[in-house]
Amino acid sequence: MIAVQAGAALLPGSGGTRAHTGASPLRSDSRQSAVLGNEATAHDVALAAKGDVSAFERVYHAHLARVHSLVRRMAGGRDTDEITQDVFVRVWQKLSGFRGESAFATWLHRLALNVIIERFRADTVRRNRLATGDYLLDALPGPSHSRDLSMDFETALEKLPDGAREIFVLHDVEGYKHHEIGTLLGISAGTSKAQLHRARMMLRRHLRPGVRLPQGTSHGQ
Repeated sequence: MIAVQAGAALLPGSGGTRAHTGASPLRSDSRQSAVLGNEATAHDVALAAKGDVSAFERVYHAHLARVHSLVRRMAGGRDTDEITQDVFVRVWQKLSGFRGESAFATWLHRLALNVIIERFRADTVRRNRLATGDYLLDALPGPSHSRDLSMDFETALEKLPDGAREIFVLHDVEGYKHHEIGTLLGISAGTSKAQLHRARMMLRRHLRPGVRLPQGTSHGQ
């Protein structure tokens, strides 16, 4: 827990040094630097798995932005810093069991989703997340007039009902298939498809013409 406590002071909003937590993944200047970065991260992961505090802090910094972005979108901006911290607490607890059978980023992504979903399941309002009915379309205001298209999208995403937002992020942002989402959330693929359709309708109602919804990406990358 020492490593997590050291890293906690660096989470956004915690009063420590703010890390970059933009929605876009960090980009390297060249393919060579990306490869070197991955090798360095793998080395730090191996050291952290053996209890190296400094190595864990480097792993934390390397992956904070992406985890924070995933949490923010899945949780609709609620308790983002707290849930992100929960993710890294879980990483510290489980890291000794990481065997390198998959890329560390893939392992971390799945672990983060499990933490987020567990948090949702513990929330008493989860019964409303998969609510049905066209009245939900009235939950969003009309198109906003911000010049920042990404801000328009993020604002609209936060206003979605929890179930619709979870499935939209998993499918259209993270690239999961409906049967995978069903396994993660304990719902049928048909329910996932219905909620995705509802989420897209609500987002299009909020976003002004010309703002395109994101295309799915390969999860764990």
